[in-house]
Amino acid sequence: MKRFTLYSDLLPEKVEDYIKLHSEPWPELMALLEEFHIHHYSISVRGTQVFTYYEYTGNNYEADMDYMDKSEIMQSWWKFSKPCFLHHDVGHYYANINEVFYKE
Repeated sequence: MKRFTLYSDLLPEKVEDYIKLHSEPWPELMALLEEFHIHHYSISVRGTQVFTYYEYTGNNYEADMDYMDKSEIMQSWWKFSKPCFLHHDVGHYYANINEVFYKE
């Protein structure tokens, strides 16, 4: 299992849209995450900052993410979610946060 923690910034005027979008995630999107081994997915917002955590339990992260990203469901979801990000104009959405401690 791999753990991922990421962060990004939202456009101030899009924070509420982003929160609302994630308060009612599509069932098809949730099934897609499960299909591609994404578990314990959480998104937190502090002001305009977004923090994301998830666990990947599959065997080929790059291939799974590539296939999931190209899916019709994900492409449709991104039409709503990606314009909320501060750097949408240059295609930058998330950056990794380096884990320095973990205790199970």
